[in-house]
Amino acid sequence: MLMLLFYVGDNLYALDSSQVVEVIPRVILRKTHQMPDYVGGMFQYRSAIVPVIDLCYLIRGQPSCSYLSTRIIMVNYFGKDNSKRCIGLMAERVTETLNKPDSELIDVATKLDETHGYLGEMIMDEKGMIQRIRLESLLSDSQQQYLLAGRNDDSNNTKPN
Repeated sequence: MLMLLFYVGDNLYALDSSQVVEVIPRVILRKTHQMPDYVGGMFQYRSAIVPVIDLCYLIRGQPSCSYLSTRIIMVNYFGKDNSKRCIGLMAERVTETLNKPDSELIDVATKLDETHGYLGEMIMDEKGMIQRIRLESLLSDSQQQYLLAGRNDDSNNTKPN
């Protein structure tokens, strides 16, 4: 599996590259009030308004630092209703990929509760321990409702009459 690597503080994380649409530089985000603190804001991406989740804030409670290598990882997120939506994930030091076979993923059973179900298996590498992010478990049902409502990017879906 080819994975995109990034940091949250000093810890290394990985995201399956098949889920990545594009990695873009950090852009100016419009902060939206009444949103959770881990939502860095919104911006226009390919004629759609998309939310950007700050992975540093979500995982460790502190916003991403403004490094030159801080990037927004654009991903296709499939909701519980199977609709496809594009969202941004802001992370630090997004500069490398790693190719490892799935057999090297180690299930560490770190899930403390359902709110951290996105923290997946670990990979051992010369860089150290790398934890996989499970994109499909990143947002709870309620988070999907207020972050992704009305943002269906699936061009095959039709609007009701």
